[in-house]
Amino acid sequence: MAERPLRVLFLTRYPVEGASSRYRVFQYLPHLHDLGVQCEVQSFMSTEMYRISFQSGRTFRKLWETAKAVVRRVRAAADHRRYDIVYLQRELLPFGPPVLERWMKRRGAVLLFDYDDALFIHKPSRYNPLATFLRAPGKVVALFRLVDCVVAGNDWLRDEALRLGATRAVTVEVAEDTGRIRLRTPVPEAPLTIGWLGSTSTVKYLQLIAPVLRGIAERHPQVRFEIMGGGEFAMTGVPWMLSAWSLEAELEALARFDIGLMPLPMEDWAKGKSGGKARTYMAAGVVPVCAGIGYNRELIRDGETGFLCADDTHWRDALEALIASPDLRRRVSLAARAEVERRFAPDAKAQELKHLFDAVCGRNTVG
Repeated sequence: MAERPLRVLFLTRYPVEGASSRYRVFQYLPHLHDLGVQCEVQSFMSTEMYRISFQSGRTFRKLWETAKAVVRRVRAAADHRRYDIVYLQRELLPFGPPVLERWMKRRGAVLLFDYDDALFIHKPSRYNPLATFLRAPGKVVALFRLVDCVVAGNDWLRDEALRLGATRAVTVEVAEDTGRIRLRTPVPEAPLTIGWLGSTSTVKYLQLIAPVLRGIAERHPQVRFEIMGGGEFAMTGVPWMLSAWSLEAELEALARFDIGLMPLPMEDWAKGKSGGKARTYMAAGVVPVCAGIGYNRELIRDGETGFLCADDTHWRDALEALIASPDLRRRVSLAARAEVERRFAPDAKAQELKHLFDAVCGRNTVG
């Protein structure tokens, strides 16, 4: 007699517009469905709450949206017994101690905690000081020790979770859907574009390579610079074109980019990054030029599928070489796309999740 389908409740931090939730949960849902897993998703943030969370001020509106979000989340958690697994994509609530998680665990819930950032390292919110104030120190570490399994976006995050007390942790690398992201076709008459794709919370890292970018802009006035999703960012000496982010606009921007930037600070927090920006560039055939730290060093083969940079000299040399050589850009572009197709197919990553779900429910064993 066939076993009944697994039922999994995904409790995400963000709606589909939020990259972390989109990549760690939403993109797998159709593939998990095909594997016979019954999935339901409840996002803490609504689309409206997500939008205003990046705006300065608007404190009372944020408090109202947060109150509604808490009610929705508590209702979802109260219904946890309908599911075989409750999959927490980041914390169940973004503030306070893990009270709801402990309550569900005492009532027999099987809890998985998914994270793809060094959340155990305290980083204040740039846009919501109230959220920073309400965060409970040590909450993520407490969750490591509470849940049945930690699902990490890279091996460093997995190992840190184990070091900090998790009884079980696995790595599930982030997938990239090359069915959604087409391989860009270079347009000979179009200006070469150096681009950056992200959000208002991370665009500040472009300032780490500002001297290099100013030098490129001065020496190569024909080069076009574009930021997608960075808000009202400005950099003296670099003529950035700004565009607002949306799922559709992201694809249009990637088709314009020739080179994609991913600077990061050389610190432990950056080791927790799971390569999302670089992998998206690679999927589109945009040449990634990235900070050579953490998971980026596992994702990119330097000089073959992208470039890894440790200092200003590396950044300058990589960008100058790419600007000078269309053949180099094309070779790296095609190799990067092929690497994503080989390593990061969403259906394969969904299969990894299905094996994990079966294992934590006692349906099989995994290595």
